[in-house]
Amino acid sequence: MEIKERYFEDFEIGENRRTLGRTITEADIVAHAGQTGDFFPHHLDAVWCATQDFKRRMAHGTLVFSVGVGMTASTINPRAMSYGYDRLRFIKPVFIGDTIRASATIKEKRDHPRRASHGIVVELLEVSNQLSENVLVCEHLYLVERREGRPRP
Repeated sequence: MEIKERYFEDFEIGENRRTLGRTITEADIVAHAGQTGDFFPHHLDAVWCATQDFKRRMAHGTLVFSVGVGMTASTINPRAMSYGYDRLRFIKPVFIGDTIRASATIKEKRDHPRRASHGIVVELLEVSNQLSENVLVCEHLYLVERREGRPRP
């Protein structure tokens, strides 16, 4: 992990970072089921899945979300913290053996409605599979300290 201080003013709309791939395994799915209590057959029952449209077990959407977010977490910024996620969508299923990658693009910067000392940076997170198909998208919001508070109008 790298530590890199960045203030609100340092973020540029359009800046992008991309990750390497990570293959989703059966062990990932089983561990996630145990952690969350989501033992639905879509994830764990190969025989049942063979009778369904996709014909095979799929990763939990929350697993793909967690791995995708984790893949982009490579820098510690003491001036920022995660403020939440908006517009989360599971676009396509991820199957055992699929390799996912994440792309994070600064989409927007805005004032915080109550904290003049901070702003909100919105990062578009796109997770894609080995076919370059988006499988998940969301907006990651960061609460980021300003250098000198909100500028006066």
